[in-house]
Amino acid sequence: MITYRNVHKAFDMPVLSGVDMEVETGEMFALFGPSGTGKSVLLKTTIALIVPDMGDVEVDGESVYRGGKHALEHVRRKVGYVFQNAALFDSFNVLDNVCMGIPEDRLADLSRREAAQRVWHALEIVNLDPREVLAKLPSELSGGMKKRVGIARAIVGRPDVLLWDEPTTGLDPVNTAAVERLIKRLSEELEVTSLLVTHDVQGGLAMCDRVAMLDGGVIRFCGTPSEFRASTDPVVRAFGDRAAAEAALDMVPETS
Repeated sequence: MITYRNVHKAFDMPVLSGVDMEVETGEMFALFGPSGTGKSVLLKTTIALIVPDMGDVEVDGESVYRGGKHALEHVRRKVGYVFQNAALFDSFNVLDNVCMGIPEDRLADLSRREAAQRVWHALEIVNLDPREVLAKLPSELSGGMKKRVGIARAIVGRPDVLLWDEPTTGLDPVNTAAVERLIKRLSEELEVTSLLVTHDVQGGLAMCDRVAMLDGGVIRFCGTPSEFRASTDPVVRAFGDRAAAEAALDMVPETS
């Protein structure tokens, strides 16, 4: 469903140095890596939110960078994007924020009532009560509710692919687990391909079919969760052990 071919990107310094990776149709795929290694940059190249310096990305057989404007628009209609920290529009209420996830050409064919019905259904899918939140502004929502509204916006357009950019950042362990259960349920029920960029290695290993590790601008590892845990690569092992230790510390209750 998604193929990255020799993707390069540099800002002040190289970030991606020839990434080759494939995400199969229908699978849940997690991308790990140290902070600042370019995971979110790679995710954004999928729909040209960031344009690589070299290489190409294909989504469902269509080239994002060699197919022209029409191909890019077609790809974007297939993809829902869950931004880090939700990225809601502060001046829009929940109804209008979620409506932004419906492609413009489809939205133009819907009445206001039909669009609201789609939003209502998307909110119910992410376990939010539309009657309570539709008219609220983002400032009136909790952090967990904002995350769910962001997810509703990503799914309301009925995409084939969901891209998740650090969806549990800033959440406590309880809400992190709740959002991860929601991610797994949505991926299965909506029958979409999910690519998850996450700092929560243990959560990603628990819910994904395959995982990859980005290090030094290239894919250092790609395989099943079991293969990741059993890897003899010292860099992969060190990263996994550190992630496990940090997860264990997060579970220790604070004392006064």
